Amino acid sequence: MNQPPSTAVKPDGLAAAKSTDDLAPPLEIHDLTVSYHRKPVLWGVDAVFPAGELIGIVGPNGAGKSTLIKAVMGLVPHSSGWARIFGKPHHKNLARVGYVPQRESVDWDFPVSVMDVVLMGRYGRIGLFRRPSKTDREIARHSLEKVSLLPFANRQISQLSGGQQQRVFLARALAQQADLYFLDEPFAGIDATTEAAIFTLFQELKSLGKTLVVVHHDLPTARKYFDRLLLLNMRVVAFGPTAEVFNLDLLQKTYGGRLTILSEVAEQMKRKS
Repeated sequence: MNQPPSTAVKPDGLAAAKSTDDLAPPLEIHDLTVSYHRKPVLWGVDAVFPAGELIGIVGPNGAGKSTLIKAVMGLVPHSSGWARIFGKPHHKNLARVGYVPQRESVDWDFPVSVMDVVLMGRYGRIGLFRRPSKTDREIARHSLEKVSLLPFANRQISQLSGGQQQRVFLARALAQQADLYFLDEPFAGIDATTEAAIFTLFQELKSLGKTLVVVHHDLPTARKYFDRLLLLNMRVVAFGPTAEVFNLDLLQKTYGGRLTILSEVAEQMKRKS
């Protein structure tokens, strides 16, 4: 595999897209199986994620969507198979990865300011035991500006609304200046205005050549948000361009008997046609 070139930093604080000689895909997964207490929750996942796309992972509750992201990042062990990030094992390329976890998984009562959280995104580059430089703080400030939270920089994260807390972690991911972003249900529990602002930011990152892999629960918006969809229910049901895989047959195979959500999608597709 080609070795990834170093990241050029743009003046606006976002990392520049990689040069074309970096041929390894941002994410490649082969035969990945994850088991909890010997019971598989993901089975034989194979997928290659292309660069510069917005990619959604959709499926019913318990399908293994969040587990897939965590296994790729080494946060949970896998029973078999492997995942590579830009051609390397995850632990050798985590500096090129930004991660936004589910909001419910974060201890929001931890006594830390918004700026402190965003600066944590710089530790992968500066190290845990070095103080952030002036440049690091400028990048953190710019990241907060991108999510419209700079006036809240000194506020405790526990004092923020749910949508604001979500944007803080998005700013932390931006501060990492990553090339591959994993976002676990970033639109959950936020209002329509915040969702629209986050989606606009995703499109901006995509325009810079970034790859965004998003766990998403809302089928009606999945069709318009993503270039490519991974339909998952423990196994990969389908993976490809949204226009090809977003159809009732494949969705039925993914969601099984959950007819309410499928009937809503069917009605939406009927209006679109």
